[in-house]
Amino acid sequence: MVDGRLNAEAIWSDLEAVRAQAPLVHSITNFVVMNFNANALLALGAAPVMAHAREEVADMVAIAQALVLNIGTLEPDWISAMQLALRAAQAKGIPVVLDPVGAGATPYRNQALQALLQTGAPSVLRGNGSEIMSVAGLAAATKGVDSAASSHEAVGAAQALARDWGSVVCVSGATDHVVDAGGRHAALSNGHPWMTRVTGVGCSASALIGAFAAVQPDCWRATVSAMACLGVVGELAVERTQAAGAGLGRLQIELLDGLQLLSQADFVARLKLACHG
Repeated sequence: MVDGRLNAEAIWSDLEAVRAQAPLVHSITNFVVMNFNANALLALGAAPVMAHAREEVADMVAIAQALVLNIGTLEPDWISAMQLALRAAQAKGIPVVLDPVGAGATPYRNQALQALLQTGAPSVLRGNGSEIMSVAGLAAATKGVDSAASSHEAVGAAQALARDWGSVVCVSGATDHVVDAGGRHAALSNGHPWMTRVTGVGCSASALIGAFAAVQPDCWRATVSAMACLGVVGELAVERTQAAGAGLGRLQIELLDGLQLLSQADFVARLKLACHG
């Protein structure tokens, strides 16, 4: 069941909605990426709040339009806070994005992820190939928080998870795959390998999905829109960085500038999207 309306113009309208509505995205994320993720949300046009204290997460969810949970740097209080926030978000009916960073790397990380999933299924699950396969209970080698499996190898696991939970599942990689329980499948082929060498870009993808899901009720379309925008922005950012003879430090700035300044003409001309289902 291909959504014939999902094309560059439709995705652009979702980006315009983010810029117009400036949704508040509550992120309980890891120390390594907190600053970059907040800046990415601001550059996109959304409003970030990075609150993780157990005493206030439910109140923060009450004023937010989306919740993003990222298990990158774990400790018991953070896991408990994520569970409280997840319950509050589901009671309120706002979308929840879960990023299972490093799933499969350690028993403690797997236990934390299991505790979250038992609390409630996320609206969207986004991870790399190894993470998605690990969540699905498949054997997948994990190299720290980096993927040892391609996104293509994890599509079957993603589809099984989507059917079991009724969630949208996104596998990021050289090609990003976005699937849902209804059989929709989008493949996005923008981006550049350099994006994997800047800390926080993958985690920022999850944060951006939260922003799009806050304004677009179809979580599959929202996820495709977020990944499409980040892929095109990343591709252009690397080209500008390399043209200046610069490296990864410059790329971080170009990524943020690109999220803010992306034009419709560049986006439509660049987007590489294929939908099946």
